[in-house]
Amino acid sequence: MKSSVELIDMEFFAYHGCFREEQVIGNRFLVSFSADVDCDLAAKSDNIEDALNYQELYYIIKEEMMIPSKLMESVGGRILDRIKRSYPQIESATLSISKLNPPIGGKVEASRVTMTI
Repeated sequence: MKSSVELIDMEFFAYHGCFREEQVIGNRFLVSFSADVDCDLAAKSDNIEDALNYQELYYIIKEEMMIPSKLMESVGGRILDRIKRSYPQIESATLSISKLNPPIGGKVEASRVTMTI
């Protein structure tokens, strides 16, 4: 049985960006994660050991979001690499990182990077 496990719009305050001001002042980010995984065993056993642990996924994402980077692509790559190493049963995963009110010289709600493995 295939399923999709998702964590939607996790909010973080972090220091990602190419501009020095972004690295000092910081900004708000929204992160969403989705993974395709076979959940047959978890559905039958009702045991967290047989499933993707949402709390552990959240903490991996949080820890990587707290490491300052110039590019959201760098942050996203680290997150996906670490999750894939921690959960090899993941068949595919998509991660999106949105920087709210990016400093690009105009009114923009967010900039977003979406990555898939």
